[in-house]
Amino acid sequence: MAFLSSRPVLAWRAFAAAWRWSPGSACQVCATWQRDAVCCDCQRRFRHTRRHRCRCCAAPLASLSEVCGRCVLRPPAFDQTLAALDYAYPWDGLITRFKFGGACELAGPLADLMSDALWTAAEQTGFEPPDVLLPVPLSAARQRARGYNQAWELARRVGPALEVPAQARWVERVLDTPHQTGLPRAGRLLNLRGAFAVTAAGRAGLAGRRVAILDDVMTTGATLDALAATVRRAGATAVQSWVLARTVSDDAAP
Repeated sequence: MAFLSSRPVLAWRAFAAAWRWSPGSACQVCATWQRDAVCCDCQRRFRHTRRHRCRCCAAPLASLSEVCGRCVLRPPAFDQTLAALDYAYPWDGLITRFKFGGACELAGPLADLMSDALWTAAEQTGFEPPDVLLPVPLSAARQRARGYNQAWELARRVGPALEVPAQARWVERVLDTPHQTGLPRAGRLLNLRGAFAVTAAGRAGLAGRRVAILDDVMTTGATLDALAATVRRAGATAVQSWVLARTVSDDAAP
């Protein structure tokens, strides 16, 4: 059996995991006692909001157009966005806890929802799968403060589920920019200028590749746009954006 931590709680959890048994927990949406962080009933009830979305940025569209007016006027550096969920109840609260509250146990169920939605989108739209999946990186200071990068926690689960290798060390955030919350799109784009860089391994790996970049929440798309432009300059031939949740408006989200 695998080495067990000297900490009693961690050792007990490792023992339980080794035997594929869980003591259960309260669903973080409805508080029903069961095995998973989000119960099956809540996952089914709130899983998909079937919306007509902009093919480029996944913004909800009222018309039958394929691309929203913003993307027509200013096409982003990515070609397509696939969004699993609306940034709305109950996912907005769960994502906030996952992102800022240290609730890393939510990574698994949220990644499962994301993988399922992406498989569905692939079947419906027939999009070409990427060669590599890149999580949006955090600055070193912000990752130390949070303890983990929520985009990587999703990517390292979603990638294997979709048979796409995830790479955490091909891009980095070289500027510790202020939080984006409350900034309009123009301010976010200015805030992100020069924020990302491709590493030596990334320069060797990105040339000629089709890339998907993954983030937890997409609001205006400024972060994904900046990172997509960075990987294109490194030689990526196509860039998709994969997001767990898309806001239904440009109101600020965390």
